[in-house]
Amino acid sequence: MNYSILYIEDEQKIRENYAIKLHTYFDTVYTAVDGLDGYEKYKKYKPDILLIDINLPKLNGIALLEKIREKDHTTKAIMMTGNSGVDFLLSATSLKLTKYLVKPVSRVAFKDALDAVIRELSEFETKSKNVLRLKDEYCWYYGVNELYKESKKVLLTPNETLMLELFFLNINTNITYDELSSHLYNDASSDRINAVKIVLKKLRKKLPEEFIENIYSLGYKINLK
Repeated sequence: MNYSILYIEDEQKIRENYAIKLHTYFDTVYTAVDGLDGYEKYKKYKPDILLIDINLPKLNGIALLEKIREKDHTTKAIMMTGNSGVDFLLSATSLKLTKYLVKPVSRVAFKDALDAVIRELSEFETKSKNVLRLKDEYCWYYGVNELYKESKKVLLTPNETLMLELFFLNINTNITYDELSSHLYNDASSDRINAVKIVLKKLRKKLPEEFIENIYSLGYKINLK
């Protein structure tokens, strides 16, 4: 499969054996030896899937995934644990796990978990993989021109979508009212300015605060800081 997975396990022999199995499913397999190493590899490689052992040195699996989930609610995650208690299950819900596997893990359970995460990714595959991650847990998907917040699609009108498309195609560039009007209506006449202002006002309410910045006498641009 043309997906990447990061497997985080501190015991070398187990890590090597599972890595071999994972290569039969995925083209790209990364490994990490502890929680901190896992977090650095996650930031570096941005894998599609995380396979995390709960008992990790330096930063345990729960703490690691909590740290990742502060800004990322879309990367798929499977947790391997020896704990099936209520407290863990409650934590697992908040961590948005695709699956949790209770040790010892059978071949069937392991295969089922991988099949489930691949199925989730395949269902989402109609969307562009070119994703721009924004502040406050927003993401913009190029190609399909869709906006998400915390993995939930933000409902946009056709004109709001067109306006965002123009902004994201011109990052760090001032966009004038005439350019916005031409993009939305194929018309840069002055009577379209009010219509553009109305779209802009409504769109701003669906975005992070001060995301669309007014540049005096020049126009507007998006603020990615």
